[in-house]
Amino acid sequence: MDQAAEAEIAVVTGHTGSQAVHDLVTAYRANRRTGSANTKTRGEVSATNAKPWRQKGTGRARAGRSSSPIWRGGGTVFGPRPRSYAKQVNKSTRKLAFRAALGSRIEDGDVMMVDDFAVNDGKTKSFVGELHALAGGPKVLIVSQAFDERTYLAGRNVGPSLLMTADEVNVEQLLHYDKVVLTQSALPILARRTQK
Repeated sequence: MDQAAEAEIAVVTGHTGSQAVHDLVTAYRANRRTGSANTKTRGEVSATNAKPWRQKGTGRARAGRSSSPIWRGGGTVFGPRPRSYAKQVNKSTRKLAFRAALGSRIEDGDVMMVDDFAVNDGKTKSFVGELHALAGGPKVLIVSQAFDERTYLAGRNVGPSLLMTADEVNVEQLLHYDKVVLTQSALPILARRTQK
């Protein structure tokens, strides 16, 4: 990445912001969890309300309902219930994490600049060839202001790569891919997103 591009994007280097990155990635992953695990309590299982046998005189332990948790087919005590795993991260932490993630990738030399990225013929083979020419492999994140329909068509079937607009790219995506390719049109948007 050239010096002008680095100057345009305010970045954080070193260990500053590493906790913010951790918090944000943890929140992303937690927010993807469905939290739909569910068990039935003793009041929800299918069972009669009748007393299994009389209270006294049988020699057996007293029992009130067959839905008791200690009976086979009974309810579950303290089992999982539907819940939300969502975590909230404030705006300043999000900005710090984005700056730190982008800064670490620039510092490691994993960010490349191109004037533009487009696959005019819309062919997957051409798209893969472009990735290998730019980054030497398919696991690449390409960030631009926008992509045309033919480029999206060419890249939609290449699993290891991702086309993402500069407005929507997030910290987890910046850290996941082997190389990050930025177009000139993405720089002003990324610079705005990294400002304090």
